[in-house]
Amino acid sequence: MFPIADTEARVTELDEGWQLALTAPGAFEAPPADAEWLPAVVPGTVAQALAAIGRWSLDRPDALADKDVWYLCRLPGEGPCRLALEGLATIADVFIDGVLVASSQSMFVPLEIAVTRQEQSELALCFRSLSAELDRRKGKRARWRPTMIDDPRLRLVRTTLLGHMPGWCPAVDIVGPYRAITLIEDDAPPLADVSASVALIDGVGSVSVSFVDPGGDEAIRLCVGSHEAVMQRQDGRATGTLTLKDPELWWPRGYGAQPLYPVSIVIGQRTVALGRTGFRSIAVDRGPDGNGFALVVNGVPVFCRGAVWTPADIVSVTGKREAVEPLLRLAAEAGFSMLRVGGTMVYEDRAFHDLCDELGILVWQDFMFANCDYPADDAFADAVSAEAETLLGRLALSPSLAVLCGGSEVAQQAAMMGLPPENWSSRVFETVLPEAAARLRPDLPFVPSSPFGGELPFVADKGVTHYYGVGAYRRPLEDARRANVRFASECLAFANVPDAATLAEALPVAPVHHPRWKAAVPRDLGAAWDFEDVREHYTEALYGVDAVRLRTEDPARHLDLARATSADVAAATFAEWRRPGSPTAGGLVWFFRDLVPGAGWGVVDALGRPKAIFHALKRAFAPLALTITDEGVNGLHLHIANDGPEAVEADLSLACLRDGKLPVAQGSRPVTIPGHGAVTVTATALLGAFFDTTYAYRFGPAGHDVSLAELRTADGALLAEATHWLPGRRAERHSLGLRAVLGRDAEGWFVRLSAERMAAHVTIEDLHFRSSDNGFDLPAGRERIVRLIPLHDGHEPEGEVRAINGRYVARFGG
Repeated sequence: MFPIADTEARVTELDEGWQLALTAPGAFEAPPADAEWLPAVVPGTVAQALAAIGRWSLDRPDALADKDVWYLCRLPGEGPCRLALEGLATIADVFIDGVLVASSQSMFVPLEIAVTRQEQSELALCFRSLSAELDRRKGKRARWRPTMIDDPRLRLVRTTLLGHMPGWCPAVDIVGPYRAITLIEDDAPPLADVSASVALIDGVGSVSVSFVDPGGDEAIRLCVGSHEAVMQRQDGRATGTLTLKDPELWWPRGYGAQPLYPVSIVIGQRTVALGRTGFRSIAVDRGPDGNGFALVVNGVPVFCRGAVWTPADIVSVTGKREAVEPLLRLAAEAGFSMLRVGGTMVYEDRAFHDLCDELGILVWQDFMFANCDYPADDAFADAVSAEAETLLGRLALSPSLAVLCGGSEVAQQAAMMGLPPENWSSRVFETVLPEAAARLRPDLPFVPSSPFGGELPFVADKGVTHYYGVGAYRRPLEDARRANVRFASECLAFANVPDAATLAEALPVAPVHHPRWKAAVPRDLGAAWDFEDVREHYTEALYGVDAVRLRTEDPARHLDLARATSADVAAATFAEWRRPGSPTAGGLVWFFRDLVPGAGWGVVDALGRPKAIFHALKRAFAPLALTITDEGVNGLHLHIANDGPEAVEADLSLACLRDGKLPVAQGSRPVTIPGHGAVTVTATALLGAFFDTTYAYRFGPAGHDVSLAELRTADGALLAEATHWLPGRRAERHSLGLRAVLGRDAEGWFVRLSAERMAAHVTIEDLHFRSSDNGFDLPAGRERIVRLIPLHDGHEPEGEVRAINGRYVARFGG
């Protein structure tokens, strides 16, 4: 369904006056008169409606797939109209005045129905029991059984796998009209079979549009921004292409601007808006060995950094702009240049993609397939083709759509089950999806599955990988380089602890030990560990503590180090991957947002608030970023990445500090970082003489404990900074002289911070405010102002500031 806005159409969103009733499977073939009718939310899900009246809880989700669910409302007005039902989960019948008028077999393909209303006509939807449907369906025996999915028969039905992945996803049955239902009345025939495409070739942008000729003799014009071209009528269709020489280019976030051009059709006095588009080219650089996977946008290599997207709400799976916009703006704030919509989720609504277009966030789009051996029969192939056409037609103009992928871990699952390569794929991924992609979005690369490439589909040094060497497999941090990662479409899954305000509000239980706490910690089924165990492994490796003993004897300290662990590991990994000379062209953290409150994979918690790892990624993902890597006997290397189009002239300095404040070696030099480029400068080049910056030679005791690198303008303004701590020194506790002074100005509340000794992983904690930055290192003698953003109205700031290497806290407010 191509999204259009027609001046000759009156559109009414049917979002009020709905009721629902739960019945036994197959008990009724028309809306039951004597059922218990309850208020319903549309668009929304059954779970959402029941939760609103206290009959369902995410803490103990009742099964809903074992029932039929009826939805009922009155249609306004009389006469002919069209009903557009954009998403019905999953097996659904549509009735008008008790007469069956349509059925849906997929939650991913919309319905559009022409109907004639009587006064007070009744629209009814029946969502048939998915459990009963699966019991009826028979398919060819699968070649393997997925380990992550609780019911392998779901491969036979086009529905989401959300709610069916125990270990990390709550058992929420997604049932109901989860996307908008609209009533459309036309004063002119609707445009039919609309297709559009956008291209940028050799500096010339073009927009092509085609649709069924609506008749009449009026001229039809294609408009793109302030430009227009007359469309031709031929063979029953109207077609046209408008070209623009040297249009403004659309760039990913951090690499340039995101100009968008409105696209519309004008027929006489009638205007049909097709949406907005941007001009950009996308190619894949496979590298000199043919094994890489690097996106090149407008001829410029792009390091794709971001996360795997999760729905804004696991219960409603809402796609409304007001739900996704705050989250996407957080991603933009943190410098994300890519989000992946994975095959275990749902297709996002148009609002998500519109915002990504606006914000410059590239979208890696999986089709909704994961882990299973999917059928190869004609009926299933036809359903998949319709699904692909729906998605790609809806996103035909979207410049942020960057990669199309068959699904998640399908080839990997088969390979890990020991099947030979000829069984790793199927007709869906070999022909149906790539043919649809080539036909409808030929400008985009297509990946059969994520991961994919190499002798095994999940190897890290070829193609696309899900990299958990640093992470689940507890490899040392050096493995991020040793694995020779080319592109990590998933990586760095940790049980990331939320801030104190979220824990107090959404999970007020004893951290780490309470069953509710552990229930929110993700795990892989069958594994003898969970992802909190993974994080604690790195806590011990980084800070030299006994994590098990610490969480028993000093839970508060344990949580502080837990937050710092996720942040420090993420920062170190992306410093490695983003340096010049690294073969890695992208890394997407698993997940963006938690599905439930707790220490989940998300870099943002279930309430939509940033965690410590979010702030670490924000620094690592900055368009102008300074990072440090430990090169052993070669000393420290300082790397500056400049994604922007303009060269940066700056001064780079390095100071090696004893006791976190006394410079024992220091030096600086001017540097020029080219636009869309990066440079590496060695510590020796800056210091001008030998100094054991990494303590690799060990000629006696270390002369310093931390090194501070700064990038400043000629007039001294700080552009970026980075620190490197010698092993074991970051969490050693000292008296830091940490101070926090509360202030207020026209922009709101802030805290002015200072310390007499380098403070590591500074945390600002207030139950009613979140801070604009957190988890940063604070150099001695440098003031830093951090904004306080209110979480709740009617409160003044009152909190404390801590550092993981500090003995004492600093308090503010109160």
